[in-house]
Amino acid sequence: MLVLTRKPGERVLIGDDIVVTILDSRGDGIRIGIDAPRGVRIQRDEVIRAITEANQEATEAAATAEDPEALIKKSLGL
Repeated sequence: MLVLTRKPGERVLIGDDIVVTILDSRGDGIRIGIDAPRGVRIQRDEVIRAITEANQEATEAAATAEDPEALIKKSLGL
């Protein structure tokens, strides 16, 4: 991992077509801007992790769920 110290307004170049610009520094966080080609996906790690966990939970719930007919009968008390 490359660790850099940058000031607001300074940039980091990744390859020939990705530019990361430090926009602002506030307390314990920074604001960055990313210029990249339209085809490059830019994702936040915490969002991807949350989606993956939600998908896993949904898959597990579907695998352990009863079949629809049994659920209907159960809800009707049959």
